[in-house]
Amino acid sequence: MKKFLAMFTGSPNSPQGQAWRALDETTRNARAAEGMKAWHAWHVDHAGSVVENGGPLSKTKRVTADGVADINNQLSGFTIVQAESQEEAARLFEKHPHFSIFPGDGVEIMEIMPIPQM
Repeated sequence: MKKFLAMFTGSPNSPQGQAWRALDETTRNARAAEGMKAWHAWHVDHAGSVVENGGPLSKTKRVTADGVADINNQLSGFTIVQAESQEEAARLFEKHPHFSIFPGDGVEIMEIMPIPQM
């Protein structure tokens, strides 16, 4: 089995983010509660594939040769799963609550490659 990093993406300026912010607070809170219930159920349903539950991501600092800076990106969370192929790993996230209930816009799946031996 191979391991895959699933990166959840979203932006407050995306159509999904704008629609979410347009909801009244009561509706948004109810959808958030429904979404978290569905998110936890997804993890239970896919427990055999989930290697690391992961979680939400905070604001980002980027380190370069020039130093440390605050940046914005669309990364909002991560999970690590195992599967036979990238296609199989990607299919785990079809209709995921991240974008079926919450305002996320996608999940990006990347194989975690082994570090080459010296």
